[in-house]
Amino acid sequence: MRPERITVVEVAPRDGLQAEDRILSTDVKLELLEKLADAGHTWIEATSFVSPKAVPQLADAEDLMRRLKPRAGVRYTALVPNETGLDRAIACGVREIAVFASASESYSHKNLNRSRVEAIAGYEPVIKKAKDAGLRVRGYLSMVFADPWDGPTDPAVVSAAGKQLLDFGCDELSFGDTIGVGTPGEISTLLSALRRADIPLPKVAFHFHDTYGQALANVMAAMAEGITTFDASVGGIGGSPFAKMAGGNLATEDLVWMCKGMGIATSVDLDKLVATSHWLGEQLGRDLPAHVSRAVR
Repeated sequence: MRPERITVVEVAPRDGLQAEDRILSTDVKLELLEKLADAGHTWIEATSFVSPKAVPQLADAEDLMRRLKPRAGVRYTALVPNETGLDRAIACGVREIAVFASASESYSHKNLNRSRVEAIAGYEPVIKKAKDAGLRVRGYLSMVFADPWDGPTDPAVVSAAGKQLLDFGCDELSFGDTIGVGTPGEISTLLSALRRADIPLPKVAFHFHDTYGQALANVMAAMAEGITTFDASVGGIGGSPFAKMAGGNLATEDLVWMCKGMGIATSVDLDKLVATSHWLGEQLGRDLPAHVSRAVR
């Protein structure tokens, strides 16, 4: 199966920048958001309302969202960790949020300071409050294939956690291979588990990291089974502040290049995207890992 079109969720402004040593100014972040919209992105993860002490790279979330000029046809999502983060987001006019949980136990403790079960259950009132306020809610599940401390993640545990988030009211789910160890065979195994749990695949997205160079192969495996939404990060920036072994995200330009060659529409202009990647590398003071931007100068 080959889809005619996929949706790319651009995560560089949040998931990408949170892993960078250099903290960009709010003005530069706003310029990045403008460039991404200019390139044709229709869904951008703009920032995160987590504690500034935990993620200082995104400490300007309020200022950023208040100054951001919305574009018609572009969705802007902000990550929230709890009700306090939700309140901060709503006060800034955010209309779409994301909550994040772990499918593994150790990463949940390291990232959220709570057990996996406690963290997921704790999102029920957050999601309800968001839905009551008319917000759209995305649910993230990380470490869906393996955890560096716990080892392989049971697909049944992943599907049960995803079903719980949907039951709480999440509109869609993004399943994250946080340390990039997944392979196409494991994609198929997880999707089989999701089907058994009656999770509608149109509500499923994947968030791949390219630690072992498997991200595009995993996209192909997921597309073959009907998945059409994928998270990606311009330049391939990103990782996890709480799991240093995580490699960079799937690079948006690498994904768009592959889709262009396959005749799959993405809405994203590759030339503008590559130019944005080069510009972002200059702002961050380093060469970015995306293959296409390294090849196209």
